[in-house]
Amino acid sequence: MNQEQFIHAHEQQWLILEVLLNPGLKQALNTTSEFKKSWFNKWREKRAIKKKKVISKSPYKEKIAALNPDVISNADFPELYRDVCQHLSLAQSRRYSPYLIERLSFLIDQAHQVFYRQSHVHGESVLGSLVTFFTRTFPQTVRNESQWLWFSSAVFYLPLILMIIIIQIWPEFVYSVMSPDTVAGMEAMYDPLAEHIGRERGSDSDSKMFGFYIFNNTGIGFRTFATGLLFGIGSLITLMFNGLHIGAAAGHLTQIGYGSTFWPFVSGHSAMELTAIALSGAAGLKLGFSLLIPGRKSRYQAMLDAAKISVKIMAGAAVMFFIAAFIEAFWSSSQSIAANIKYTAGIVMWLMVIAYFAFVGHERSKSHKQEKQG
Repeated sequence: MNQEQFIHAHEQQWLILEVLLNPGLKQALNTTSEFKKSWFNKWREKRAIKKKKVISKSPYKEKIAALNPDVISNADFPELYRDVCQHLSLAQSRRYSPYLIERLSFLIDQAHQVFYRQSHVHGESVLGSLVTFFTRTFPQTVRNESQWLWFSSAVFYLPLILMIIIIQIWPEFVYSVMSPDTVAGMEAMYDPLAEHIGRERGSDSDSKMFGFYIFNNTGIGFRTFATGLLFGIGSLITLMFNGLHIGAAAGHLTQIGYGSTFWPFVSGHSAMELTAIALSGAAGLKLGFSLLIPGRKSRYQAMLDAAKISVKIMAGAAVMFFIAAFIEAFWSSSQSIAANIKYTAGIVMWLMVIAYFAFVGHERSKSHKQEKQG
């Protein structure tokens, strides 16, 4: 079965599921009394009104309008959800177009959130929403968009590593990235004889430095994300620039013998900060390429769909920047903590970050995958 035949055979089910997930779309139908009595649509409509939720328009509105309302009212949401999961699995195995796979993935992601909703566990409180986001939504979203994270990481880490290596061979190469004044200031910051390692503390206040690091780190992340609106080019340039700059700093300080102060300083917060930068780049690239390659959607609709995912990634990255700033202000700068302890803590942090994105919320993902397979 080719892709055209596959769509023709199953698209009605996808449209029905989209209507069930979006009660606002029923306005496109000649609704019957049976449809109005659908328990699922009544629940979704009341919930949307209660939260004053804005119902997005569907790019398939004309096809939805042609559906028989009786088919909608008699639809079995759990069974329909399982069928569409299987359709996605088949589309992926048969290597159908990325647009079709993205359409089904987005539809299933919405249905999955409703089908496995955990309101009865955490309630609707702010705390419950945060717990759900960081134990399920955030890591699952990153895993689902892992191709963008790998792409972003390559653009960020490769220049960083190459710059460290090059400067060990040609030390003067650091001046191709940094001005002499910047290099001199950096050397003063990480001089083993300095009273404080890292940025100068005029008032000797870790709390004030904490605020500075939050402002600085989140600024880097936001720029990396926001510049993605330039069709992804801005995020690519920002990622590469940060990779080159960080690599030049690390390479130069190591080459002149200041590695004994620099590496213990950055080891504690590097996992959170560098991963958050890569995530910001992934979110920006996701957004930018939705404008560059919208598929069959309008650019506006493609951007809206991508933004729903990118904002989730950025929300999690912002918290990671916050944690990195806290570690940098209160732990990394302390000279009373032995370097070996800082290195050990840094390794533990990297393992925790990797484990978090690899396994947290995986039980739900596994259930989701089983649904896809039948």
